[in-house]
Amino acid sequence: PMCPPEGDAGTGMVATNSVGVRTGNVSAGTSVFAMIVLEKMLSKRYEEIDLVTTPAGDAVAMVHCNNCTSDINAWANLFKDFADTMGVSLNMGDIFTALFKKSLEADDDLGNILSYNYFSGEGVTDLDEGRPLFARTPDCSFTLANFMRTHLLSALATLKIGMDILQDTENVRIDKLYGHGGFFKTPEVGQKMLSAAVNAPVSVMETAGEGGPYGMALLVSYMIQKEEGESLPDFLDNKVFAGAKSVSVMAEDSDVKGFADFLAKYKAALPMERKATEVI
Repeated sequence: PMCPPEGDAGTGMVATNSVGVRTGNVSAGTSVFAMIVLEKMLSKRYEEIDLVTTPAGDAVAMVHCNNCTSDINAWANLFKDFADTMGVSLNMGDIFTALFKKSLEADDDLGNILSYNYFSGEGVTDLDEGRPLFARTPDCSFTLANFMRTHLLSALATLKIGMDILQDTENVRIDKLYGHGGFFKTPEVGQKMLSAAVNAPVSVMETAGEGGPYGMALLVSYMIQKEEGESLPDFLDNKVFAGAKSVSVMAEDSDVKGFADFLAKYKAALPMERKATEVI
């Protein structure tokens, strides 16, 4: 039997108005998960995918990954340490914004740089432990733009592996995908990376910074204010988010290809990450 997911996952669906069929949301922070409301059940069980429900009881496929922004945060703190050493006062918000925007200037091949953001193990890639790992060839194009975009794509790589099962193997269709969490704080950058990963438009609402508590409040509001026979999706569409502002981004074809090329290299070199857990 399936049940609603615990914590921010279920209420995050409500907070982003992602409870209707063929809609979904991606929450990207310390961890990252995608939740897609299904038209029909999956054809079989996959270890990489959890089956849960929306608060209204519709079937949801969830891809959950333990690692997302922790490695990015660690590098940003290193840059902050360098700025402090040089006597330059910068706040972390400005550092993150500058680094995220710089990633848009990266080369198509990311300069042949690889990154694994595993602070802990990952079920999707069958790793019990993690070692943050950065690798490059001697002749790589080692620029800040390539460095940052590599880390941004790495933060979504494991999620993409799970999403490929839904989109390619199970032919799950997604009409609307909403992003929320710290990864999307810099306008449009995180959206573009996620859009390149899933080859679908990604929207971020002005309320996207509000997660679980906001979603829980909306559920309480629904229980108190719903009209007879009014479904949760209709209530959210008509009474909560009807006038909500959002920004939608669709990645260019070159970005989609760039993510696919990066993921191919990422998968091929995964034995390096596995070996790192044994020797480090």
